[in-house]
Amino acid sequence: MNEREKIIEVKELVKKFGNFTANNKLTFDVFKGEIFGFLGANGAGKTTAIKILCGLSAPTSGFAKVAGWDVGKYPNKVKSNIGYMSQKFSLYNDMTVKENFRFYGGIYGLPGKEISNKTSYYLEKLKMEHTQNVVLNEIPLGWKQKLAFSVANIHDPKVVFLDEPTGGVDPVTRRQFWEMIYETADKGTTVFVTTHYMDEAEYCERVSIMSEGIIEALDTPAKLKEHYGVDTMNDVFIKIAR
Repeated sequence: MNEREKIIEVKELVKKFGNFTANNKLTFDVFKGEIFGFLGANGAGKTTAIKILCGLSAPTSGFAKVAGWDVGKYPNKVKSNIGYMSQKFSLYNDMTVKENFRFYGGIYGLPGKEISNKTSYYLEKLKMEHTQNVVLNEIPLGWKQKLAFSVANIHDPKVVFLDEPTGGVDPVTRRQFWEMIYETADKGTTVFVTTHYMDEAEYCERVSIMSEGIIEALDTPAKLKEHYGVDTMNDVFIKIAR
C-alpha cells in the first residue's frame, strides 16, 4: 500500500498563555482524505490547537504544517486552503441562504459564476432549493448545520475543520450530517472533527484524545477499545479522563 499523503503535520507544538500551557508538545499527523476525530473534555486544549491549525493563532513553539503551509509563517495561505465550521458561528442569520453562499464564496475569491453554480449544486443536493431566498434566522437548526457544512466546502478546501458540528441537532440530522462527511472524505478532502458525542468517535478513521493539554491516546477506535479493554469509545474516554 502506498504511504498516504500527510495533509497536517504537527511536531512538539506548544501554546502558552502566560504561565498556563494550553497545548503541551502535541505531535501527530493527519492524512489526505482521512476523517480524524479530535476529542477531549472542555478545557483540554482542543479549541486552542484548532485555532493554531487554522492560522488564527500562532504557536509559542514547535511546528505545524497544514495543506503544505507552515501555520506560523504563512497563516493566510493556510486559511485559503481550509474550510471551517463552528457550532457557535458559521453563517449570518440576517442574510438569506443565497447571500451567505455569495458572501463566503467571495471571501474565498471564487468568481461569481462559480459561486452561483456551487450554490445551485449544494441546494439541489440538500433538497433545499426552496430556501435560497429565505433569511437564515427562519431555517431550522439541522438545516442550518448542513448549509454551514456546504458553505465551508464551497472552495474545495484540502482540509475542513468541524468544531462540534452536530451539537443540538436530532439523531436523524446527525446521521445525515455524517453521510455528508463520508462523501466529502471520499472525494479526498480531509475532515478534522471535534465532537462531544462519543458514538460519533466510532465513525472516525482515527481518534486522538486530549487531556490537560496533552494527547493521551491516538489510534483507530477499534485499537483504542482493545487497548483499554472496553466496548465503547465512551468507556475509553472515561478511562482517560479519570
